[in-house]
Order: sequence, then structure tokens, then C-alpha cells
Amino acid sequence: MKKTTKDSIIVGFALFSMFFGAGNLIFPGFLGNTIGDQYILGIIGFTITGVGLPLLAIIACSKGDGTFKTLSSKIGNKFSIIFTAILFITIGPMLAIPRTAATTFELTVNPFFPKVTPFIAMAIYFAINLFFVLRKTSIIDTIGKFLTPALIALLVILIVKGLVMPIGAITETNAINVFSTSLLEGYQTMDAIAALLFAGVITTSLKTKGYKDKEMPKMILKSSLVAVIGLAFVYGGLTYIGAQTTELATGEIGKTGLLLLISRNILGSVGPALIGIAMCLACLTTSIGLLSAGSSFFEKISNGGLPFKINAVVISIVSLLLATLGVDKIVVLSAPVLNILYPVCITLILTTLMSKFLTNIKAIRLGVYTSLIFGILFAIPGINLNFIPLAELGFGWLIPTIISIVLGHVIFREIKDENVVAN
Repeated sequence: MKKTTKDSIIVGFALFSMFFGAGNLIFPGFLGNTIGDQYILGIIGFTITGVGLPLLAIIACSKGDGTFKTLSSKIGNKFSIIFTAILFITIGPMLAIPRTAATTFELTVNPFFPKVTPFIAMAIYFAINLFFVLRKTSIIDTIGKFLTPALIALLVILIVKGLVMPIGAITETNAINVFSTSLLEGYQTMDAIAALLFAGVITTSLKTKGYKDKEMPKMILKSSLVAVIGLAFVYGGLTYIGAQTTELATGEIGKTGLLLLISRNILGSVGPALIGIAMCLACLTTSIGLLSAGSSFFEKISNGGLPFKINAVVISIVSLLLATLGVDKIVVLSAPVLNILYPVCITLILTTLMSKFLTNIKAIRLGVYTSLIFGILFAIPGINLNFIPLAELGFGWLIPTIISIVLGHVIFREIKDENVVAN
């Protein structure tokens, strides 16, 4: 095997592990259950935002130094710091970390130990998190190296058997706006946000393997494709299997409940235990990584004013309180937040990828702030902006953003660089 191919596979699997938050597994199956016979359209939509967008994010970051700063600093240094902090809070104590704890409780603890209260179980969960984060031990990294392949193998068995031996008939659910709903559901993976914040990891990995600047774009693309193909297989397979549960699961079964039902029907009575244990360990490695990264980030931007250990404790306490809401309520809470953040992220990604044609920095800034403003407006209850094209589908920010960028190129003098005024 050629060295480039081998390295791209190794880095690709590492990238897959980074994106592969165990909490992500609860979304595609539930989507399939909701849309039934329209699962193909659902898979396409979910894959675009859950898989394609993270790939574009990595490619966009690679056009600079491989980090999110490449995209955000052109809007302004203050914007870059503030927006990066918001993204870290989002994938940290606000949404992602609490979701790992809630998912662990609902899949691993509650089904087998129903008398254990959520608060006690999650307090123990975060105590374990803090133990590994504060001691900065490499044990959890070692566990992760073995856990990811084991979890992938379990999912491959689950999906392949579900494809070969369907657990139920796929029926109509009369779901509407399936494509746009699936696109928005892909936001919940938060993989695009993770890709922006941790894109530097893949760049660093390739540099340590001896690749130079000219070789990087091709290697980043090859490595990223390995990761996204794996994610697409998992998400697509689970969406299809979820579509097989339209007659098996009705009412308020919940996202984690549906995953347990799927595992039981495909793997038998041992299925929920296998999924529960695997998901518990996977969620733990994910939350430890996010907790450590977030604590380090806030220590860095505060120049040590916010010490690492204090950050870790505060993030854990906030995450614990939010985790007690449960997975489904956290998802409801996260929807408006992600609907504000994703338009900005998408605008930054696409304008960076189109930088050969979009060279006016002021126009790009106008577009980014427009996407932010409209994202906020659509998230405020009582404000009716459905007259805007695509608003009823959840993408009302898109047309105003495009218009603002076009107008910006017409109105403003072109500035191609922060320190150089052109034309």
C-alpha cells in the first residue's frame, strides 16, 4: 500500500473518531421513523448537512493555516474570538456535553437500573470526566483507540443485518417538507461546528507525517473522504432502519428509546446491553475530549485568568444541570441555537471556498452579519417572517445573505486584504 494511501486512511479514521459523537446515533434512526417511505430524501438531506458540510468546513480551513481562524479572522479579530467562544460553549456545556451524559443515562443506566435517579447517575458521570481531565491521563485515549473500532464493528453488524433482514415494513407517514427537515436535523450532529474548531488536528497530523504545504490539500481531501464515507454509511444505514420502525414504534418513544428498540429487534435481548455499554464509553471519551478542549480554550483566551481546572469544574456543573433535562428536551433547546449558528458557519465556509470570486472583504462581512441577524430574528418567537423565500422551510436567512453579499460588492470599495485597500 502506498504511503499516501495508508496515511490518508489512518488520519481519516482519526477524523471519523473525532466526528463520531455517540449522541449522533440517536438522530438518523428517529428521522427515518418520522419520514417512513421518504427515507431516501431524508438520507440525502441529513448527509448534506451532517456529512458534506463538515467536509467543506475542513477544506475551507485548509485554505489557510488549517484552523477556524482562517475563516473568522477576516470578519474581524473580535468577531473571531467571540464567535469561536460561542461555538466552544455550544459543543461544550450548553449542548453537546450534556447530551452525552443524558444519552448515557437513557441508554446505559435507566433501562437496567431504573431506580437510579438521573442526577445521581450524571453526577457520577461528570466525576469520572473530571478525574480523567484533571489528571490528564492517557488511559482514556488508549480506551478510545480500541473503543472506536469495536463500536464501528457493532454498528456495521447492526446496519448490515438490518438491511438484509428488515425488522418491519416501511410505510407512509405523510411527513411534509422532508428534505428541508432532514437538512435541519443534520445540524444536530454539530459535526460542522466540530470540523471548524478541530480542523487543525488533521493538518497537524499530516505535518507530523512529513507532508508539505503543496501536498496538504490533496491529503486533507483524501483523509476527509475516508471519514465522511464512514459517517454517510452509518447515518444512511440507521435512517433506513429507522424507516422500518414506523409500525413498531408509535407515540412518544423518544430518540434513545427508538435506538434501544432497534438494537433489541436486530441483535436480540443482548442488543440493548451491547449498545448501552458501547455508547456509554463512546460518550465518555467524547465528553472528556470536549471538556478538555473547552477548558484549554478559555484558559488561553483569558491569558490564564480562567484556570484550566476551574473551567473544567464550572463546565461540568453547568453540563450536569442541563443534562438532567433529558435528551429530547436538550434537542428542543438546541434547535434554535443551531439555527442561529449554522447560517453563520455555512456563510463563512462557502465564502471561503469561493474566495477566488468573492474578494471583497466588506461584502463578505455584510453577508456574515446578515446571516447572523436573520438567524436570530427567525429564532425569536412571535416574529413572523414567512414572507421571505424559504422561510417556512427553515432557510429564510439564505436569500437575504446572498443579496447582501451581492449588494456589498456593488456598494463597497473592494478590500482584498485586511491591511491593503485595493481599487
